[in-house]
Amino acid sequence: MITLDSVLFIAFPYVSIGMLLVGSIYRYRKHGYSISSLSVQFLENKVGFWGTMPFHIGIIILALGHLAIFLFPEAILFWNSDPTRLIIHEGIAFTFGVVVLVAMTVLLIRRWTNPRLRMVTTIMDNVIESLIYAQIVLGCWIALGYRWGSSWFAADLTPYLRSIVTFDPEISAMSAMPWVIKLHVIGAFLIVLLIPFSRLAHFLVAPIHYIWRPYQIVMWHWDRKKIRSADTEWQSTRPRNN
Repeated sequence: MITLDSVLFIAFPYVSIGMLLVGSIYRYRKHGYSISSLSVQFLENKVGFWGTMPFHIGIIILALGHLAIFLFPEAILFWNSDPTRLIIHEGIAFTFGVVVLVAMTVLLIRRWTNPRLRMVTTIMDNVIESLIYAQIVLGCWIALGYRWGSSWFAADLTPYLRSIVTFDPEISAMSAMPWVIKLHVIGAFLIVLLIPFSRLAHFLVAPIHYIWRPYQIVMWHWDRKKIRSADTEWQSTRPRNN
C-alpha cells in the first residue's frame, strides 16, 4: 500500500536526485554559460560583505558537518558518548546555524530593499532563498527543541539515507520522526530538486582546482599612458575617449 510517507521519503528523494543529475548535465551541456551566481560585486557594500562571507563559511561548515554524520556515524556516536564532547559539538553546530541565520537575514533584507539588486533578482532566486532560509530556521528549531541531533541523526537518519543510496529504502525510522524533522528532510530534497534550475548550480562548477594548482605570476610591463594614447601605433583600434 502506497502511503504519504512512501511518496515523500522514497519516491520524492529519487525524483530529486534524478532531476539533479539529468538537469545539471543538460544545463551544463546546453546552457553552460548560464551556470553562474551572477556576481553582484559592483553592487556590494560593507553590509553585503558581512552578510556574504559569514553565510558562505557557515553554510559550508554546516553542510560538511551533515556529510560527516552521514559518512562516519560510528565515529560521531563515539565522540558524542562523552557528555562534554557532545555539548561542545552541539554548541558549535548551533552557533554556526545562528551565524548563517543572521547573515542570510542581512542578505535578504539587502536584496529586498536595494533597487539595483531587485532588478537582477528572479522569481527562482526568491524561491530558492526562501527555501534555504526556511531550512536554516527549521535546523535551529530542531537543535533547540530536539536536542542531541548529531546523535539521533547518526543513529536513525543515516541508516535511512544510506538505504536510499543503496536502492533499498527503509523508512520506518523516518516515519516515526516529528513533523518538523520531516519538513527539514523534505526541504533538503526539494532544494536538491531545484538546483539545476537555480543559481545554486554554480557550486557544481566551482574552481576547486585553484586550491592545488601552481601559483600564477602576472607581470605588467605596459605603460598605461601609451596604452590609452591614440598615437600608439600597435593598437588595432584606437581609443576614442582620449
